Amino acid sequence: MEKKKIIFIMNPISGTASKAGIPKLIERYLDHEAFDYEIKLTEYAGHASVIATEAKDNHVDIVVAVGGDGTVNEVARAIVHSQTALGIIPCGSGNGLARHLLLPLNMAKAIKIINACEIHQLDYGIINEHPFFCTCGMGFDAFVSHKFAEAGKRGPITYVENVLKEGLKYKPETYEIRDESGTTRLKAFLISCANASQYGNNAYIAPQASMSDGLMDIIVMQPFDAFEAPQISIDMFNKTLDKNSKIKTFRCKHLHIHRNKPGYIHYDGDPVMTGEDIEVELKEKGINIIVNPHGDKRLRRPNAIQNAAADLFNEFNSLRKDINRQSRHILAINKKIQRRLNL
Repeated sequence: MEKKKIIFIMNPISGTASKAGIPKLIERYLDHEAFDYEIKLTEYAGHASVIATEAKDNHVDIVVAVGGDGTVNEVARAIVHSQTALGIIPCGSGNGLARHLLLPLNMAKAIKIINACEIHQLDYGIINEHPFFCTCGMGFDAFVSHKFAEAGKRGPITYVENVLKEGLKYKPETYEIRDESGTTRLKAFLISCANASQYGNNAYIAPQASMSDGLMDIIVMQPFDAFEAPQISIDMFNKTLDKNSKIKTFRCKHLHIHRNKPGYIHYDGDPVMTGEDIEVELKEKGINIIVNPHGDKRLRRPNAIQNAAADLFNEFNSLRKDINRQSRHILAINKKIQRRLNL
């Protein structure tokens, strides 16, 4: 059997972990009977896309993004609608796409997933010409995503503190939303369009999202007050945000949004300023991605049994204890905020 060609594209400065040892891990754990490989380091913003485009044009079988969600986005957007597949060795601060796909965060194990080389055709989205693979959004969502990416090793509680403190000052906007079923005008705190389920770090903005159903999950968060903020944050980490009364969700393939003034949007956590009109579109089965052959339940539309299996696979007792501690901490923060606001 002819060997497959792989290029590992590594951002040496992204994420939270040192990457100095990764070349040795690749040499040690990659199946050399199945693959010939090269490692290429990025030197500037956007360089990962340049390398990946060149690899695609040279009919390289697989390009592996070694880094965080930004590196993954740069590599992935260069190879959509091609035969070249995306692999991921997650070592960023959030790792949203890798976590959704249930890829191991352990680098050696992630390389072994590449050895298995199970490739699925999955969906991706475009917001105002910017491809995204996890989530995009506007309003407070752009701020949330930015703050979440900043949280890094400081963890979810830092993110929650920032969201609660800033969120109470944020002014909701009025949006006109048009999809295949009609037009709606509403006031929203944020609008998120999810191809995958989370921002990263197990913060689930769209717990039921699937990358293979041909639809985006649209999340509209209605205005809320200081009393309601902690529960929204807790629900995000407990995969129950879609059950919150302040959250409205629907699914569609194409969305047009009009707002009263220009502002930020984000695509996979990368904020960019844009105008009053926003187009979001899903591209069905537009990218080939190496997936975890033992953890692919999230790639299909989950049902109750699949959700339970994914939960068992992905959640450990230590995480549950951590969430309980976070919940208590969040409630304490909220009480402080309420006192300061004289609520």
